[in-house]
Amino acid sequence: MQTGYIAKHKPYENTSNRDFSLGKTLRRPLRALRQVFAPAAPSVFFTLAIGLTSINAFAEQFNVLLFTKTDGFHHTSINQAVTAMEQLSDKHHFKVDWHEDASQINDENLKQYDVIMFLLTTGNILNDEQQAAMERFIQSGKGFVGVHSASDTEYDWDWYTKMVGRTFHIHPVIQTAELSVISRKFPGLERMPNKLLWTDEWYEFGAERSDDLNYILSIDESTYDPKADWGRVAGDGMGKFHPVAWYHNYDGGRAFYSALGHMGSTYSDTLFLEHVYGGIYWAATGKGMNSTADKNKK
Repeated sequence: MQTGYIAKHKPYENTSNRDFSLGKTLRRPLRALRQVFAPAAPSVFFTLAIGLTSINAFAEQFNVLLFTKTDGFHHTSINQAVTAMEQLSDKHHFKVDWHEDASQINDENLKQYDVIMFLLTTGNILNDEQQAAMERFIQSGKGFVGVHSASDTEYDWDWYTKMVGRTFHIHPVIQTAELSVISRKFPGLERMPNKLLWTDEWYEFGAERSDDLNYILSIDESTYDPKADWGRVAGDGMGKFHPVAWYHNYDGGRAFYSALGHMGSTYSDTLFLEHVYGGIYWAATGKGMNSTADKNKK
């Protein structure tokens, strides 16, 4: 992977904490309304309380902390990726808060979230205290979603690399390859063909960091050239089995990873977005698994 930092497309940090929902408004306590309106006009308070209750009925189904901090290569596709996640949250009615400020990874703030999503992160992005808070978050039964270079993140944090499942080693130039669905038990793959041509930056991974990974997508190395040589590191592919997406239960919680998503154009692809949402949905709720799907696969 190239090194360096591309500042041209880096999202402004003072806007990356946008709240894409009415969450803060919906969580204002009724007590405050009572103090303002009840003494003079009980009927006004009652009307507002009923209205607020009605709005709460439409609160988002779960909350996602979207994290895109980089400490190495910076993908120019981050802005397109974040926009796609905003649109995905609107379509599927979940809340997403986008941050690059690692101080957001703390016990108190994480209480409001069901999933932490590392989207195109790289390098060492959390300190020891933040890492410990994230570990406790997963151990409490919550979820993690990693996309593309989330596997090129925090190599020295043993717990994290085991959660992601594998770590990035090298990649060749962007190419088209044959992508295969190898398990339909996992949500988000309902409309993806059994095999299709897909263009991406194909990561070669190191050995499994956890032995319970459930693989759902793979690529056929005979359909592209996996060779890469960067001088300090080289690669020749992973052989007959080259996985690119997987999931597992981990340390009390759930973790999903997909290596797809290098290019900005991928974030407007319906099949890709359904794949990512399947990961978010499962990580947030533990739901969506289909125990009979593979039996019906042609």
